[in-house]
Amino acid sequence: MHAIEKLLAFKAGKKEVHAGEIVNCDVDYVGINDLYYQTVKSFYEMGGKKVWDPDKVILFFDHYAPCATEKQADNHKKFRAFAKEQGITRVMDIDKGVCHQLMADYGFAKPGEIVVITDSHTTTHGAFGAFGTGVGATDLAVILATGQLWFMVPRIFRINLVGKLPKGVYAKDVILHIIGKLKADYGVYKAVEFAGPVLKELSVSERMAMCNMSTEMGCKTSYIQPDEITMEYLKEHGITDYTIYETDPDFVYDADLTFDVSEIRPQVAVPFSVDNVSDLADYAGTPINQAYLGSCTGGRTEDFAVAASILKGKKIPTSTRMILVPASKAVLEACLAKGYIQTLLEAGATLTATGCAACLGIHQGLLAADEVCISSTNRNFPGRMGSVKGRIFLGSPATVAASALNGVITDPTPYLAGGER
Repeated sequence: MHAIEKLLAFKAGKKEVHAGEIVNCDVDYVGINDLYYQTVKSFYEMGGKKVWDPDKVILFFDHYAPCATEKQADNHKKFRAFAKEQGITRVMDIDKGVCHQLMADYGFAKPGEIVVITDSHTTTHGAFGAFGTGVGATDLAVILATGQLWFMVPRIFRINLVGKLPKGVYAKDVILHIIGKLKADYGVYKAVEFAGPVLKELSVSERMAMCNMSTEMGCKTSYIQPDEITMEYLKEHGITDYTIYETDPDFVYDADLTFDVSEIRPQVAVPFSVDNVSDLADYAGTPINQAYLGSCTGGRTEDFAVAASILKGKKIPTSTRMILVPASKAVLEACLAKGYIQTLLEAGATLTATGCAACLGIHQGLLAADEVCISSTNRNFPGRMGSVKGRIFLGSPATVAASALNGVITDPTPYLAGGER
């Protein structure tokens, strides 16, 4: 069996499971974001009285943070009342940040556990050796009532990353390149395991970015075998209670793919789909109106660090606006302590509240018709950040910063110091 299959087997109380089998599994943590009050409605419609374990339920106020409409505020009010009624103490209010970053900050995502959130990018938690997946309101309501959910054991394919990352190429470039090659439907109801020697060069932050975007090629979940980098992160966060599963040496993958990262150059996903990927060089010089640095994909401390290194002592042109959205309060505090935020503000950037902000087109940085944005987020569909006529290019945080500096899509490589990738 694969490590994922062993994890699911244990949670289902079975000795073994295999691809295509449907199993009922105990869930370790569930999260509901503030878009999904329907989850609470469905819970009561199913006859729910008390959630199975209030300590395993987390409410995230991240998409509407802070609220921009009366309806959003009413959602939050109802969620707070539900939490009080049910004894749910883990309410991540508007000051906390994006659900997936908070799962990492608070140590809720760890090896050997099942994490289910009403958000498609829950695949992020494969970076910790967890089984993370997103579901809708009804399925989440079932977990609230029972602590379990059914899963079809996914087929598993492996992506081996070999070679040496060139200067200016980050995990975001690697995953964009892969998505561009495999396309958006390659991994439908499959799991992807990222493996290979390149992982040793990738921090937890970059691993999270890569696993996060596996959903953009259709994957049900993602997985990285926990290693010393994982262990060090868990130790730093005081996490010791977890189980690491190992894949059997005779396990046969659905597909075994190899990508040589040495051949990858900075990438961009071009409007209007994430798998419409090109070398950045093909679009270098395209004028932009906005540069957006944030989200559960590209809003971590390392992302602000590279942006600050590029923009330190420089000015963003008046033709371009740059918006900063740290992924969590902990990220914001770290960036303030290290001076990254101050550097970016001095360059002319605008800081907004932690959360999802403009990533899903609700507030804090929307685009007008015919405006162009270079973004460190994960989707560039029509209307994703405002007008359906707005155009979103996706790139690495370094690409976002270099493009902000010049007011046009720019390869960040020349702006990186000698010791930086």
